Amino acid sequence: MNLKQLERELSEKATPEKAKIMQGFFKTGKGEYGEGDLFLGLTVPQQRELAKKYIDLPLEDVKKLLENKYHEFRLTGLFILVYKYEKNPDKKIIDFYLENKAYGNNWDLIDCVADKLLGKYLLDKDRGILYKLAKSDSLWDRRISIITTFAFIKNNEFDDTIKIAEILLGDKHDLIHKGVGWMLREIGKRDQNVLEKFLQKYYKTMPRTMLRYSIERFDEDKRRFYLGK
Repeated sequence: MNLKQLERELSEKATPEKAKIMQGFFKTGKGEYGEGDLFLGLTVPQQRELAKKYIDLPLEDVKKLLENKYHEFRLTGLFILVYKYEKNPDKKIIDFYLENKAYGNNWDLIDCVADKLLGKYLLDKDRGILYKLAKSDSLWDRRISIITTFAFIKNNEFDDTIKIAEILLGDKHDLIHKGVGWMLREIGKRDQNVLEKFLQKYYKTMPRTMLRYSIERFDEDKRRFYLGK
């Protein structure tokens, strides 16, 4: 199994009709957050299957996948990192991910991997790096900072998510509003009191999209209360 074989398999599964739809869905037009990104039209299950098949691909070849102009090559490379880390939680995989995180330049390239790589690694470690990422000028760094905390939420640890959500409250980008709202909702699934404590403090001023995402699981009366401000 080598890089050329994987590249060929990815290319053979291309579906131009799907690729066109995906380029619209992932906002690849001029001035949009995914400007210029190119798609082949593969499904996520297809990419996961190939990533598992090529799990032993060396990191230097994974790097070439991440540098590829096609979105699916990059996502498959990131999936390979996830499966490598599950098999052998080696810090060099985390270091590699952080060194190459800029290639994860769309929300799915973050959401599918950040908590499973960086999040799992940081479960028993200092989490200062997330606060640096939360204050980054890079939209994708900021998205990583909040999505990574999903690993902590699954472990019923909510403090870092709340603190990073507070840092990102004033963020101007819709993708951050959605990401923070999603993580707040995940907290609410496990402890609604923690979520409501946050909401009582910020619901009048937090971005509307963030608020809507965070209260999706509330009953209608409670949703109306928070949306009514």
